[in-house]
Amino acid sequence: MERNEAYWFSVALSCSFLLSCLLFSALSRQQRAPYMDEAFHVPQAQAYCEGRFGQWDPMITTLPGLYLVSVGIVKPAVWLLGWSGSVVCSTGMLRFINLLFSVGNFYLLYLLLCKIHHKNKAVSSFQRILSTVTLATFPTLYFFTFLYYTDTGSVFFTLFEYLMCLYGHHKTSALLGFCGFMFCQTNIVWTLFCSGTVISQKLSEAWKTELLKKKEERRSSINGSFSELIKVLQFLAGYIMSLKNLTMLIILTWPYILLVTVFFAFVVLNGGIVVGDRSSHEASLHFPQLFYFFSFSLFFSLTHLVSSGKIGNFLHSVRRNLVWYSILTVISLCLIWRFTYAHKYLLADNRHYTFYVWRKVFQRHEIVKYILVPVYIFASWSFVDSLKSKSVFWNLTYFVCLFGVTVPQKLLEFRYFILPFLIYRLNIPMPSLSRLFFEMASYLLVNAISFHLFLNKTFQWSNSEEIQRFMW
Repeated sequence: MERNEAYWFSVALSCSFLLSCLLFSALSRQQRAPYMDEAFHVPQAQAYCEGRFGQWDPMITTLPGLYLVSVGIVKPAVWLLGWSGSVVCSTGMLRFINLLFSVGNFYLLYLLLCKIHHKNKAVSSFQRILSTVTLATFPTLYFFTFLYYTDTGSVFFTLFEYLMCLYGHHKTSALLGFCGFMFCQTNIVWTLFCSGTVISQKLSEAWKTELLKKKEERRSSINGSFSELIKVLQFLAGYIMSLKNLTMLIILTWPYILLVTVFFAFVVLNGGIVVGDRSSHEASLHFPQLFYFFSFSLFFSLTHLVSSGKIGNFLHSVRRNLVWYSILTVISLCLIWRFTYAHKYLLADNRHYTFYVWRKVFQRHEIVKYILVPVYIFASWSFVDSLKSKSVFWNLTYFVCLFGVTVPQKLLEFRYFILPFLIYRLNIPMPSLSRLFFEMASYLLVNAISFHLFLNKTFQWSNSEEIQRFMW
């Protein structure tokens, strides 16, 4: 990092942390008591603070990574500062843990942007810093920085795992993956992604060699050619069937394989992936989750995915491949018809934005979910098109992991989209300064609206005296 870049990065990080501290103070004054899922997380962490590690709330579905890390940070801190009494592991103190994680996320996002785009000499230091600030304030993630939820810590360890993977420190990466798994079990998918990243790099090298042998000058990235994809899949099958190649890949990725083995052992011993309340977190084949994710990504990447040129290219692609798009439309309609689910939490809890999205859009009329198919297809095409700079093997790895982390979820919950979105956003070509400014301005606007609603637009239920607030 050059001196000027280091200086401006420090300024950006300091200003971001100062603003977050001010918001943290305002939120903590307005909402002192645990809110929503904090009602489960805070007492559990406080039990660990008091040394009662055998106590467990059966409503909690994740492993105790958040509570163990919290105790490991809070206990030494209060001992050094000489604090005692109610301040130790108080709601405010526990929430502050996520504020510290957010600082780590800021730094990790910057390092990842530097690593992923290091070959592109046209990317300026200002673009990297502005991209970091933008991603660090990504609304769905940034909101939960101020509550005692698992998301901020989960993102921290997963991004750290990905960074170490890119630098080739695979044992360290797998260890960090285990930490991420302890925050949220579905993070095992991103361990598979890291392993797939290593494998895809080797496959890309072998594929280029194969093309050179055949004296074919073709790109190894997705270019919309179905015949090329078939050839790539045939090459992939042949490569993996080689015992020598398979042995090499196992040697390269054994730390990840070990962690995945531990995961499967946990699932067998636990009787499922969920730790506590399984009745409300059943796995399903909820294929429309992919459509929701692409629409979510389209909304938050509007400046990158929507332009007159993009729309023109999409329409041209439809005209050239009308039969394939027709088949895709029919498949999409069938998946929506057969596999659309409305979780009881989605229908009953009017504190979440998803409740209003579902009621105002999808429940307006039965036909609405089918009318949206063209939007889903455009969002999917734009999403895939933005990743065409990545190798076909990287794309296969990413989309398999995207499927694994979204489709089994029955509940439509925007928090489930945070990590796949960040991984995607980190890997698209670096946007221009004008697009970055527009993206950051839109994120800040969404954050301002979200915090305004949470802090100032409270309401009450008829059967409860507790103050209710709108949130992601």
